[in-house]
Amino acid sequence: MITITIPGRGNYRLSNLVLDMNGTIALDGELIEGVEDRLRRLDGLLKLFVVSADTFGSASSLIKKLKAEIHLVKKGEEAAQKLALVEKLGRDKTICIGNGANDTAMLTGAAIGIGIIGREGASVTAITGADVVVTDINAALELLLNTDRLVATLRG
Repeated sequence: MITITIPGRGNYRLSNLVLDMNGTIALDGELIEGVEDRLRRLDGLLKLFVVSADTFGSASSLIKKLKAEIHLVKKGEEAAQKLALVEKLGRDKTICIGNGANDTAMLTGAAIGIGIIGREGASVTAITGADVVVTDINAALELLLNTDRLVATLRG
């Protein structure tokens, strides 16, 4: 669990991390360098969940490298399915990271939403729905490993 106090926002007891796969932790079906190491460091602090429509057919092989649960979503209405996972886990206990239009609902629905503008780009709706925006997944994961950075950005 990660416990943080953000002045002007309140206290957070976070136990879940929901990650979009393609465009967020993977590019063209391959894990982005550095992600595996950082997720290993977060294991034990947060329960890890990866959501994907498995666009590249690589979800099952990638997930074997990570200590995370995979949640495959059906193509079409991915946004609603991702938000349903966040609601099931508990909005107030969940951090989400994503970059696509279909990530917007989970980013806005979570306790903290982190938008990624990576090599694939990012949807404007995901960026405007996020609490924090960073330029790559490794920077996002570092915010969770060094929560003072997250507090500095979000304090009111």
